[in-house]
Amino acid sequence: MYLAHSLQHPIRQSATPHESQSMARRLRPITVPSIERLRRRTNAASNSLFTSRALKINASLTRPLTISDVNNSANCPKLRVAYQGVPGAHSEAAAGKAYPNCEAVPCEFFETAFEAVEARLVDCAVLPIENSLGGSIHRNYDLLLRHNLHIVGEVQHAVRHCLLALPGVNFEEINRVLSHPQALAQCEHTLTKLFTNKVLVREAVDDTAGAAQYIAINNLRDAAAIASSRAADLYGLNILASDIQDDQDNVTRFLMLAREPIIPRSGKQFKTSIVFSLEEGPGVLFKALAVFAMRDINLTKIESRPSKKRPLRICDDGNGRSKYFDYLFYVDFEASMADSNSSNALNHLKEFATFLRVLGSYPMDVNQP
Repeated sequence: MYLAHSLQHPIRQSATPHESQSMARRLRPITVPSIERLRRRTNAASNSLFTSRALKINASLTRPLTISDVNNSANCPKLRVAYQGVPGAHSEAAAGKAYPNCEAVPCEFFETAFEAVEARLVDCAVLPIENSLGGSIHRNYDLLLRHNLHIVGEVQHAVRHCLLALPGVNFEEINRVLSHPQALAQCEHTLTKLFTNKVLVREAVDDTAGAAQYIAINNLRDAAAIASSRAADLYGLNILASDIQDDQDNVTRFLMLAREPIIPRSGKQFKTSIVFSLEEGPGVLFKALAVFAMRDINLTKIESRPSKKRPLRICDDGNGRSKYFDYLFYVDFEASMADSNSSNALNHLKEFATFLRVLGSYPMDVNQP
């Protein structure tokens, strides 16, 4: 399994290219093959070393997560928290904000993080669900439905982008910029102003910090990365410009996911996330949402996604046969499942819904990002 190594001596800006490459290779995330190897090893009774490790992990999860765990008080045990990307990613910072004393464990893909929680390789995961500029992360909505994990909290993280390059590289040497597609889009206007006299090539990669890591490993002197200041520190890069995002109000909302739900409480600011589907018909969605309005329950988000099981529905509307997308509706509302109002609303919703699942009832993040 490829786990993050402890950073006893993180690379500074004065690191040599060889040191930068060495550190970049050490910071390797959990990959899909590592999850598969874990499953095979779990089934091998003769593997006493892994059995001992698995027992230790299981021993730390003998009870459901509580509000205290979500808040990660000073007395809570150190949790292993999965995130997508490599060290220095904004997701790693969000994991540290959600669980300040956690051990953040990088994963190759979003789905790898889900599987790592299910396989008990980590205790929980912190993954992005929406951004104030880029909108919803649709892939993670689909994964929420596919995997049997529970939302136990949320955290909002302000995204601050920096332009990074190898030590000694100046603006005149840079011909291309690497980063995640959303990061490139969020810095488009600033990049145009910084490089007014040249045509700058934008290259999309899977992760902002991964772009910094790639430049360090390959010693690319003609390239820069859009990533965090921590990524510069980890991979021995210089910060050419800070806060290069076009909009300073750039916030990403992350969900905290675990194998067990927390126990909802009344009297606190809670949010509940659900997903449901409806039969086709006039006014059905209006009726479904009205069950919340008539009980003064505030909806904070509505997201629709085509159903994977039955993407198209064929209907006869009297004028011939028509095809429609069959949708799933993801809804967040401000209430706890411990409140009778919420239970009554969902019982009412069942009269219209062909499918309904509560994804989690959890404390709202009311802090400034």
